[in-house]
Amino acid sequence: MNLNFVISIVLLSPLAFIVTAITSWFQPGLRPKLIKNLGISSAVISMISALIGGLAVIQNGSLESATIGLEGIGLSIRLDSVSILMFSMISIIGFVVVKFSLNYLDGDHRQGRFIGRLAATIASVQFLVLAGNLGILLFSWILTSISLHRLLVFYHERPGAVVAARKKYIMARFGDVSLLIASLLLYIQFGTGNLETIFSGTTELISAGTVTAQVEIAGLFLVLAALFKSAQFPTHGWLIEVMETPTPVSALLHAGLLNAGPFLLIRMAFVMEASSYASVVIIAIGGFTALFASLAFLTQTSVKTALGYSSVAHMGFSLFVCGLGVYHAAMLHLMAHSFYKAHSFLSSGSIIDRLRATKVANAQRIGSPFRILLGFIFASAIYSGFAVIWGIDPVEEVALFAIGAIIVMGLTTLFASAFDSNGSIRLLIRASFMAIIVAASFFALETGAHFLLETQIPEMLGLSMTEKILTGIVLTAFAAVVLLQILAPVLNSNPTFMKFAIHLRNGFYANAIFDRLIGALRVQGYQEPVDSTEPIAGSAHQASYDFQKLEKQNA
Repeated sequence: MNLNFVISIVLLSPLAFIVTAITSWFQPGLRPKLIKNLGISSAVISMISALIGGLAVIQNGSLESATIGLEGIGLSIRLDSVSILMFSMISIIGFVVVKFSLNYLDGDHRQGRFIGRLAATIASVQFLVLAGNLGILLFSWILTSISLHRLLVFYHERPGAVVAARKKYIMARFGDVSLLIASLLLYIQFGTGNLETIFSGTTELISAGTVTAQVEIAGLFLVLAALFKSAQFPTHGWLIEVMETPTPVSALLHAGLLNAGPFLLIRMAFVMEASSYASVVIIAIGGFTALFASLAFLTQTSVKTALGYSSVAHMGFSLFVCGLGVYHAAMLHLMAHSFYKAHSFLSSGSIIDRLRATKVANAQRIGSPFRILLGFIFASAIYSGFAVIWGIDPVEEVALFAIGAIIVMGLTTLFASAFDSNGSIRLLIRASFMAIIVAASFFALETGAHFLLETQIPEMLGLSMTEKILTGIVLTAFAAVVLLQILAPVLNSNPTFMKFAIHLRNGFYANAIFDRLIGALRVQGYQEPVDSTEPIAGSAHQASYDFQKLEKQNA
């Protein structure tokens, strides 16, 4: 295919969304027929563009447009396996979210304006993943935050929405500054903003063992930008509070915009590999965030708040995997999480009806250490069997083996529920079948992701001793959390366990402390509830409410 033709077709997608956004200024109100037609047409064009771009990459490999700009900084589009996978995912999710919004906001007196803001956000994310130059990468990175902010304050009369948007705005600016510094350092080192030149130059530095301070520090600032963008602890509070926005915004945020952090590290994987300290930071913070948010997720009573903590945990895990250098596995997890989370938010309104319709009684847990150990043995046997079949070397591929250990822990939870219960042999057979499917899917999809991305990411290198120690600590903590989760049904009646769960439900008040630091509690019209059966998570009243409830239960 002709390069200019392919680039033009791919660019047609974000341009169509931009036209929709601009046109919404003239039809911002109730049931805007033109805007609705433009929105759905843009979404269809986006999927067609992704298909054509994908075929071009399969046929020709990486493609890159000429740079429009000055001194090596400007606008250029890069088509490769990384950008096409992300672009295709955004196109599919964008189509679903836009389609959902046409009915969800039908009757809203500002539906046209909402669709326009949604279109602008999708366009900015598409420019981000297609960027072939530091200039357009930085510009679209900032633009995604601004576009998202306009969606978060769509219901600007709601104080809760203003609080969350303010916190997100502050974190986004820190992320913008971090990426700006990283971009300047890379430009100083290589004299250009062209990503291909930067990647090849970094590879040469690694091979020669002459990585400079500019590249080392640039890697650290890339990590900071990813951390701020993906709501990592302790900056996660805004993400669990952005539920005042319409559901389509939550779906687009958690399934698309939040992935910008892991995407940035995957896109700049060669720079990350050149930095000795960047991986250490991301393993530590990403691993801790994944653990913390996973535990907090288990204690939530609100569906959307639980989904928020789930997203924080998944982003932490994706960044942790990037720190291990297994970028293809991080991409696989990122895409799987995006589709799963989009579906979760768009269907969150009907989850109660589905649960009521599911009249399946849970098997009663026994709490036998021997049966739990038996579950771990079965999970390890299944994973080890597939690892042998796929030829995984635990010595040479420590990072991949570490990810596999987390898969084993997940399978252990599945088997422990089957073994350590009064369920029948039928339940055990079901658990075994599901475990085999999970293990086979992991290895098959991981192999496929590696095949697709192998030319765009560096080869997996061995972990340093510091990275191995950190990884071991994280895995040990994961094992402790899994054991706690397995024993939770037995410990539910323990007062100490319940008190710990209350603090955990409130995220150990990190969000409340952050609220005070930025003055979020002083937003006009905002006050903590004093008589609500569902207090705000992370608030002081929430803690008082939970302790009073616990005391009544113990009495």
